[in-house]
Amino acid sequence: MNAQNKALDELCINTIRFLSVDAVQQANSGHPGMPMGAAPMAYVLWTKYMRHSPRNPGWPDRDRFVLSAGHGSMLIYSLLHLCGYDLSLAELKNFRQWKSKTPGHPEYGDTPGIETTTGPLGQGFATGVGMAIAERHLAAKYNRPGHEIIDHFTYGIVSDGDLMEGISHEAASLAGHLKLGKLIYFYDDNHISIEGKTDIAFTENRLQRFAAYGWHVQQVDNGNDLEAIEKALAAARSKTEHPSLIAVRTSIGFGSPNRQDTAKAHGEPLGEEERKLTKENLGWPLEPTFHVPDEALAHFRKSVDRGQDHEQSWTSSFRNYLTDYPEEGARFEKQLKGELPHSWDKDIPVFPADAKGKATRVTSGVVLNAIARNVPALMGGSADLAPSNKTLIDNENSFQAGTYDQRNIHFGVREFCMTAVLNGMALHGGFIPYGGTFLIFSDYMRPAIRLACLMKQHVIYVLTHDSIGLGEDGPTHQPIEHLASLRAMPNLTVLRPADANETAEAWKFAVKSNKGPTLLALTRQSLPTLDRSIFGPAELLHRGAYVLKDVDGTPDALILASGSEVKLALEAAETLAKDGTAARVISMPSWELFDAQSEDYKNSVLPAHVTARVAIEAGVTQGWHKYVGKHGKVIGLDHFGASAPINDLFTNFGITAESVVQAVQDLINR
Repeated sequence: MNAQNKALDELCINTIRFLSVDAVQQANSGHPGMPMGAAPMAYVLWTKYMRHSPRNPGWPDRDRFVLSAGHGSMLIYSLLHLCGYDLSLAELKNFRQWKSKTPGHPEYGDTPGIETTTGPLGQGFATGVGMAIAERHLAAKYNRPGHEIIDHFTYGIVSDGDLMEGISHEAASLAGHLKLGKLIYFYDDNHISIEGKTDIAFTENRLQRFAAYGWHVQQVDNGNDLEAIEKALAAARSKTEHPSLIAVRTSIGFGSPNRQDTAKAHGEPLGEEERKLTKENLGWPLEPTFHVPDEALAHFRKSVDRGQDHEQSWTSSFRNYLTDYPEEGARFEKQLKGELPHSWDKDIPVFPADAKGKATRVTSGVVLNAIARNVPALMGGSADLAPSNKTLIDNENSFQAGTYDQRNIHFGVREFCMTAVLNGMALHGGFIPYGGTFLIFSDYMRPAIRLACLMKQHVIYVLTHDSIGLGEDGPTHQPIEHLASLRAMPNLTVLRPADANETAEAWKFAVKSNKGPTLLALTRQSLPTLDRSIFGPAELLHRGAYVLKDVDGTPDALILASGSEVKLALEAAETLAKDGTAARVISMPSWELFDAQSEDYKNSVLPAHVTARVAIEAGVTQGWHKYVGKHGKVIGLDHFGASAPINDLFTNFGITAESVVQAVQDLINR
């Protein structure tokens, strides 16, 4: 490297550093230390290796970049601005302010070039694994000899905090097993966290840990050694059967005379005096702030032309692919655009009335397979519970190293990792990913479900064994508070179908809905398949709640229920009718969908003048009072379950038709 090139590299790296320092200082909030230390590795990656197109951030075969250490957001904002993305210097000056494109942590959809929302540590790591899975599957499915239309890397920068979080262990283990060789992470090994030096809590050999997971590991001893970083990157890219971790020994807050290598550089501005001293130390002008030297900007902006060249080359290659493989090319385009094939739902059965019926988890498996036959984008699996969740796609083998074209993913007992991986697949594009486990284990999934909601990603959760109805496994496995807590999450649609045909409609909604994730809460126990010539049509599930069984004239009472308790509501209404009490039964599979309906529709289902209302659900009663009103009653469980046969549990806990009958009579007679 000649002296002129070395000087330009140093100028560019310091531009990244001081844009980050100035933005954090102006906001009086943020994390300057990580960008200051990690700027060299990021500079090498973004300007010398990554294939990206600043003028078209979404072209399909771009390399993906995940800043898992999302607290260092000014690092990526500086890179995006300098490389020519639609992120102005004014936005950098507006860091962490109202309606800016530079929020405190990177948020997908807010900022051009941000591939995923990060900040909760470890999740970016696992999301990148999902992106790498997506790349491998599409490549195996669509590439042909001489036509590699999908061939890109997933890169990331991860921190000590990412590697401390348990999800990184789950995701690293899975990635190593799957031999995701096009996944490359820089580890910003700066030995500092908020409480001080990491050796107060984090002393294992990280490289040995990742080697044990099947990763290719390297160490760069000096985070400012650009030649060593380039050499490590080149070696990582050549390891096609192993994901790579490059541990780069950096100094947090590099260049700061009094903050470098201290916890104070992590989570607070340098302060005016220290900013001045740091600029003097690194030979940077004190004024103006947000200084971008012309020579540095010109060098970074070469990314625009390079990106357009990459994109145009890919577009030309894809045209040739369309000529040679028109059917596959058309299918590929539709899949990437998220377009459902014509008549995608044609094989979904209408289930005949059946008093014995089936568990909704069983009918869910039937419907899943009916859809999967016609929707190649549907791909997923379970956290080691596929036989129970019924989440296997028939006539497909396992997604494994060597069989990346298959759609059944085995996530292992890794619910958190699974959920974040699904996010990565959805963000990559070309997938409607789904994942299954028991509803109780949504506790392990919540942080990644929350990010899916925040990013409004098209992800489906198939969560079975949804109540005390799983019986003898006892309170450790019986979800009680989970429906209420999940319903509290913005942008998540929770669907708890009452029978086979509601389950089919729930799947239709989940596949079509691309405004956020959908959760299917399904039973272990069999439920009768309702006779829809007598009861309201199952298609009304899409309205969230509907009149399942009505009465002549004005009802005396309303009985609301979801899922397995709908049959109890129907039994109660039948008993009440014998005594001359006219009770309307409302199936309410989704609060979110019902709340989105017009006031006229809601009033038609829940007429305001009928105040004798009872809701029944085998979970906590929280939230149901919104629908039954202050004069109504909710039958549920505001306590944990027990280990016993299912019928004993429902009887002893009062989740019965008899309890509903008594509650209705009490309300009418009060």
